[in-house]
Amino acid sequence: MDARAAESLLDLAEFAGPGLKGLDRKALFAQLEEQYDDLLAAMQWFLDEGRTDEGIRLARSLAAFWTATRRIDEGCEWFDRVLSSAGGEDGDRARACVEAGLLAFWKGADDHASMLHGRALEIGRRIGDPTVTALALTGLARIALRSNVGEARRLCQEALVVTEGTADPLGRANAIHVLGVAAQMAGDLLEARGLMTERMALARELGSYAGVASEAANLSVVERQLGNLERADALAREALEIAQQREDEWLFPYVLSGLAAVATERGECERAATIVGAAEAMIEDQGASWPPDERPHYERTVAKLTDTMGPAEFERLRAVGQSLASREAVDFALAAGSAR
Repeated sequence: MDARAAESLLDLAEFAGPGLKGLDRKALFAQLEEQYDDLLAAMQWFLDEGRTDEGIRLARSLAAFWTATRRIDEGCEWFDRVLSSAGGEDGDRARACVEAGLLAFWKGADDHASMLHGRALEIGRRIGDPTVTALALTGLARIALRSNVGEARRLCQEALVVTEGTADPLGRANAIHVLGVAAQMAGDLLEARGLMTERMALARELGSYAGVASEAANLSVVERQLGNLERADALAREALEIAQQREDEWLFPYVLSGLAAVATERGECERAATIVGAAEAMIEDQGASWPPDERPHYERTVAKLTDTMGPAEFERLRAVGQSLASREAVDFALAAGSAR
């Protein structure tokens, strides 16, 4: 590895990063996968040469790739390595803390995630960067959702105040996303619907189909609780179809869990049990844990299916779902019980 090769690999990762949020990301993923060992070697070269800025930028560019390819633990290790290195521009370091905090959150390491988001918040306030500050506040709000929804809402409201009138919609979009989730968890479903609809519009503006799919899945949960099963089913299918087109296997289990809940409400218990088993297997395979807004709905679905079907029959069909490959599970969910 030399400077020219390392810089070329950084250019590749930074070019690919934004495109990973779009619809046609298959070619970008293939490029990153093919060059993955070299990308890691470049990151280590930057650190060995004292070029911390470039090392941090490379780690940031790989964050979405690490999440999507079930490399959360590896991503956390690399972020720890680059963030423990001296030097680096404050803004990039703070954004890296946010990305690292999200990886830690997804694996359930809340104390580490809180430390990272807290560090990003301190830097963001010190350098007067509203986007960094809002992203850090929103990261802390995600963690607060596990135990204190009111605190999560307060943090998101603070993030919205910080970003008011700024040109960058990213911090605001993230705050609205988590605020919508918090409203749903608090039972304020009409407020949640409005926030999630606004977030979908912002995601489209940013060209983030990942955001569109995620918010469609969240809005499906709200519509199901409002009794709008047809709308809930349609939104979940839209989310799953986008995720399928993007080959976003990270999102699959959350959407499948939502579809299982809708199927349960419709009395389609065999279909629901199979889908929920598939979702469980995917979560385990990712090395992730159910986030706080998803877990209660997942657990309620499992409890209702067990009670309705009986434990033995539920476990039989759950095992069928757990045995499905991810693409098979998605095809099954989209084909079975097709939209009415």
